[in-house]
Amino acid sequence: MIVITADDVTGTPRHASGPGWESNRLIVRDDGMDVSVHETRVFEGAELRLHYKNHFETNYCFEGEGELVDLATGEVFPIRPGTLYALDKHDPHILRATKGDLRLLCTFTPPLKGTETHAADGSYAAD
Repeated sequence: MIVITADDVTGTPRHASGPGWESNRLIVRDDGMDVSVHETRVFEGAELRLHYKNHFETNYCFEGEGELVDLATGEVFPIRPGTLYALDKHDPHILRATKGDLRLLCTFTPPLKGTETHAADGSYAAD
């Protein structure tokens, strides 16, 4: 059984960050699960251009407001508490935090190691 808190991860190698975001990687590949689970904060005013070519990602918003832009179609989706979105086609996208910090519970398949940061194209390495 694994029991962990965000406080347990803060300040360790599992606490990753980059321009406009930070993430506590609560469950990672070495935990032996088929998914990684992260508590992520996108800072108000941040705009992240992302494209997870090697991973599927699902996000559940529990705080803040923002928007998700599908770069393939131009469609814009509002993100607010209670919204879940899944990038089921390795969708290139933009995520914006527009009102308060956007706080998300995220999962990645295959699971991340926990120390990754985004490459220039907004992806994580296949590893």
